Amino acid sequence: MPRIVIFANGELPNIEKARALVQTDDYIICADGGTRHALALGLKPNLIVGDLDSVMDVELKIASAKIVQYPRNKNETDLELALNHALVKKTSSILIIGALGGRLDQTLGNISLLSDPRLSTLDCRLDDGAEEVFFCRGRSRIEGGRGDIVSLIPWNGAVKGIRTHGLRWPLNNESLDPDKTRGISNEMLDAAAEVSIETGLLLINHRRL
Repeated sequence: MPRIVIFANGELPNIEKARALVQTDDYIICADGGTRHALALGLKPNLIVGDLDSVMDVELKIASAKIVQYPRNKNETDLELALNHALVKKTSSILIIGALGGRLDQTLGNISLLSDPRLSTLDCRLDDGAEEVFFCRGRSRIEGGRGDIVSLIPWNGAVKGIRTHGLRWPLNNESLDPDKTRGISNEMLDAAAEVSIETGLLLINHRRL
């Protein structure tokens, strides 16, 4: 199964940077209003999922994709429903575009979705072209450029045994606690950096220059 790209209904600060994230063989799922982003990039969605309260009829007509509609009175966000559909596809990589910015509650909820244990063996990231967010559960690689900002944020408790390579202020078998800000605003020294941990769940926020 090819990589799955999910378009959420958040903000895209730079549409050209967002366009560069998409590959020609990606399987595209749109979470309701995320359809507008796919269409703006000239992409044809394979699947549209949600209660359809944020997508216009003309957009659905242009997209001409398979639609799975849910009732408005539901317990999940449209993005969570789209992610569930992606997991059925048995892919190894999921990229979620347009899930950052805008409403803080939505952004925090979108990040929390990545902590789902079902994603523990997948490469699953939120990205809008300007920055990407993902969890490190063992070892992670960050690809970008010299001077890019990388923040390491412990999630749901302390993270121990953290080692970094390629960051200006290295960590060598150290811990980060959720009530401290030591991991904020590190910098990449080159085009790639690596982070590994022994225990816990570490949120990595990579902001590109």
